[in-house]
Amino acid sequence: MPVPGDDSTPAIPVPAGTTGVVGPLAPAGGGTGTAGADPLAAPAAAAPPDLGRPTVFVLLRHGETALTGERRYSGSGGGDPELAPAGREQAARAARALAGRTDTERPDAVVSSPLARCRQTAEPAAALLGLPVAVEEGLRETDFGAWDGLTFAEARRADPAAHDAWLASPDAAPPGGESLAAVADRVAAARDRLLAAHRGHTVLLVSHVTPIKTLVRLALGAPHEALHRFHLPPASLTEIAYYADGNATVRYVNRLAAEGT
Repeated sequence: MPVPGDDSTPAIPVPAGTTGVVGPLAPAGGGTGTAGADPLAAPAAAAPPDLGRPTVFVLLRHGETALTGERRYSGSGGGDPELAPAGREQAARAARALAGRTDTERPDAVVSSPLARCRQTAEPAAALLGLPVAVEEGLRETDFGAWDGLTFAEARRADPAAHDAWLASPDAAPPGGESLAAVADRVAAARDRLLAAHRGHTVLLVSHVTPIKTLVRLALGAPHEALHRFHLPPASLTEIAYYADGNATVRYVNRLAAEGT
């Protein structure tokens, strides 16, 4: 069974280029006429609102750690593993791809989860872009509690009922850990803070599997179960555009630096 954990591997990939929109469309224009107008005349078509440039989040999952290949739960409540050599190379490739974008597509801010693997992934990109790395606590990975460092099978053997409940409901939490509903709440709050601070700009957010999946799920208006339905490889890029009327468009998912941006 797939798990939405930081180093787990869900079973059903979503192809790059998947898109979706969520949120009510803003009403277009005002009334249907003015005083003295011909009452039989058709109302003039209202122009759509000028939404301006969207705020774009370029979401980068951190590179590989020693736990990634073993598919162990690696959250924010246990250890804080650093990037493995392969992960550092992945971060460097992603940095070069991001720095090579056109001026209008290049990030003008870099924000990272506080965990070491994300900060180490963010630093090469920030250096090439000439930007500082800001830290947003809300982008940290799920606290997996007693399961941190365990494989899926080990966690299930340790407490089958709790593990099955956690997979079935966003309100269930690992022993001593954090529910996916709680993760969604703090990720949404972080999203709103970042949107307010970077309106109309492109921001690189370096985070983990669950927060990135959650941002995609919220943008698509998808149910909780969607977290189990797509895979995010290490150092993969996902992009979401947020518009002034409240709509969000997922531009692509799971793009790797080797495939181009």
